[in-house]
Amino acid sequence: MGLVRQLYQRLPSKKQLDEISGYNRLSPRLAFLRRRIRLKGSSTVTMPLGVVLLFPITVLLLILLLFVRHPNSPARNLIPSGAPPQIRKISEKYDHTFVSGCLEPQVEGKRENAAFVVLARNKELPGVIQSVRSIERHFNRWFHYPYVFLNDGEFNQTFKDTIKNYTSGDVEFGQIDSSMWGFPDWVDVDDAEESIAKQGDAAIMYGGMASYHHMCRFYSGFFYKHELLQKYEWYWRLEPEIKYFCDITYDPFAHMARNNKTYGFTIAVKELKETVPNLFRYASAFKRSRNIKSQGLWEMFTEEKERPKEQAKDSLPEDIKKMEPGQGKIPNVDPDAMEDEKYNMCHFWSNFEIARLDFFRSQAYEDFFNMMDKSGGFWAERWGDAPIHSLAAGVLLGPQDVHYFRDFGYRHTTIQHCPANAPTRQLAREPHIETWLGDDKKAKEDDEYWASWDAEKENGVGCRCKCDTDIVDIEGKKGSCLSEWVKVAGGWTSPA
Repeated sequence: MGLVRQLYQRLPSKKQLDEISGYNRLSPRLAFLRRRIRLKGSSTVTMPLGVVLLFPITVLLLILLLFVRHPNSPARNLIPSGAPPQIRKISEKYDHTFVSGCLEPQVEGKRENAAFVVLARNKELPGVIQSVRSIERHFNRWFHYPYVFLNDGEFNQTFKDTIKNYTSGDVEFGQIDSSMWGFPDWVDVDDAEESIAKQGDAAIMYGGMASYHHMCRFYSGFFYKHELLQKYEWYWRLEPEIKYFCDITYDPFAHMARNNKTYGFTIAVKELKETVPNLFRYASAFKRSRNIKSQGLWEMFTEEKERPKEQAKDSLPEDIKKMEPGQGKIPNVDPDAMEDEKYNMCHFWSNFEIARLDFFRSQAYEDFFNMMDKSGGFWAERWGDAPIHSLAAGVLLGPQDVHYFRDFGYRHTTIQHCPANAPTRQLAREPHIETWLGDDKKAKEDDEYWASWDAEKENGVGCRCKCDTDIVDIEGKKGSCLSEWVKVAGGWTSPA
């Protein structure tokens, strides 16, 4: 009986029910929406006027939403990104993004004296086609810069004819002679081959491949001397099997020249320590032997010195202090350090680089390369051209001479950098149908993939970028050296 009484007391009274029913009553001004109307003149079916009006209003709102969200709609640029800032700004003390978002390409503008440089072999044709298609779609269909293809062998006619079918600029093919490729005369070939074999046995990445050693040495000190490159002032390196993700609607060569830049990169990563155990010793020795003072870029490649801990002062006599354990011992020496400096393994990833060829042709760079070369490190170890270029830049250049192509989306193997799109700075995209593929359906499908790009984000800088999502960008991985670049470039200007 007690339970029934409690339930009865919890039931609402008549006054409370009247108040609740009043909540559902429409305002007198909106009461007409409850008026029922016939759907047809002779129909007996009626519906509230509010329901009849709601349907066309909903349809109009959906149409409007689809219109403004369409990638080719100018109204799309009026929609704010809406996301909180996730991309940090970098100081513009020494460098700045040349173009944030999209421009109308200046197809008739002046061109710099520049070319793409591709080192490849006949068997790499599929990977070269992938790279050429990518750079043509995202950049060269507007600017038509020429290509120089180099090979330590001879290109066959199939390679030449196929490549010309995909390129919009002039194409030249050259062969690398023995003075630039292979073991030089002053090297003991047996010793060099034995060192390479040992690197292979030690499972050092590419260490057991003599051709890889030759390639690194060629790109470190010879590519810019090839006869086909003598007429050019700038080069853009293109590797087989790479991808670009953003439209590049401006001429990077022109902007590099206008801003007095020497070297441009898009990814900075750490090298494998086992490939360059002694490289920094020689680079540091070169810098010290010529009394070269850092212009501010060298610090990107060195670890910060650890400050010695201050010992607590006490009043013990010296003879007592000498009896303390550890006193009078020789301090530990870091085997990797040179003059208190240690290589942090950072380098600009040189499979993408845009650079002024005069830098490599300078006497200072030539002296640097010769010292590295004569050390034998290209054979005794597996020195790559990326740390060679980077440490040379650290010695000879300052951060004001280097440009970070943050707006370029780029991938090689499993390392990728892909920026967010700049808000309110995306332009309608002109289709690029590759009719020369011989398959119109596939050509249209390939083009449609790029017709819807990624969403804009605050502080984004890209133009119509559509990033691969199967891997994490290098900036989100442990091996990235972006923070080291930011440190010498002036620091971050927005919080994390």
